[in-house]
Amino acid sequence: MAANLEPLLTIADLESMPEDGNRYELIEGELFASRADTLIHQRTVGNVIFVFTQHLRDNPVGEILPGPGVVFSDFSGVIPDLVYVSYERGKEIATGDRITGATELIIEILSPGTENRRRDEHAKRQLYKKYGVKEYWILDPQRQTVQIFRTVRLKLTATLGVHDVLSTPLLPGFHCSVREFFQ
Repeated sequence: MAANLEPLLTIADLESMPEDGNRYELIEGELFASRADTLIHQRTVGNVIFVFTQHLRDNPVGEILPGPGVVFSDFSGVIPDLVYVSYERGKEIATGDRITGATELIIEILSPGTENRRRDEHAKRQLYKKYGVKEYWILDPQRQTVQIFRTVRLKLTATLGVHDVLSTPLLPGFHCSVREFFQ
C-alpha cells in the first residue's frame, strides 16, 4: 500500500495564511501555529530588549529585533521572539521586509506547554543549526533559566539561573545578570 504523503508547504503558502490571530511558522515544510503570547512572555521580551539596548547604545555594533520574520529557505520561515543582527551581517540578510538567512543570535522565550518546549528545544534548534545560527538562547520564564546553545552544532553549553551572569562572545563587553530578564 502506498504511503499518503502530505505535500511540503512553502513560504509562498505561508504568506497566504489568514490573519486570524495565530502566528504561523514553517520548519522544513511543516506548518506550526501558535497563539498570542502571555503577559509574562511579553514582559520577558521587553526586559531582554532593554538590556540589549543599553549595551548597544554604548557599543553600536548591531541591533536587537523583536519578532522579525526569518526566512531560511523556500520551506523554512520562522518568527523568533528576538534576534540580534550585527550591522555587518545585516547588510547581507536584512535589506528587505524580512531577514533572509542566519542571524548571529536567536532568542526564544518558552511558552507554556510541552509542544512549545519541543518545538523550541528540538525543531527550531535543528533548523538554526542547519542554517548556521551562531548562538541560540532559550529563556524559560517559569523556571527563570537561560539555556545557551553555541558552536556550529548548537550544543547546550550552559544553563544559567537568576544568580548567574550571562555573556556572549558575539558581543564583546556584554554581560548581565540573568535576573534582569525575569524582573
